[in-house]
Amino acid sequence: MTKDELRAELERQAQRYKDVYGGEVITYAAQPDPDRKPWRKKSSLLDKAFEKELEKIEKDLKAKEQEQDAP
Repeated sequence: MTKDELRAELERQAQRYKDVYGGEVITYAAQPDPDRKPWRKKSSLLDKAFEKELEKIEKDLKAKEQEQDAP
């Protein structure tokens, strides 16, 4: 069934509904598909431990820099 045939069939059914049952047919525009969110990987236990180690190293480096600047 082509789109034109489908449209004609739906129009025929809508007209029949109006004639036979005396009801109203309300047509709505198609809603756009929602945007997909980018896929994100959950952090594993190793990823979290790696992040903590990086933070610890950065903290140590900052502390060393401050000690060198202080004297």
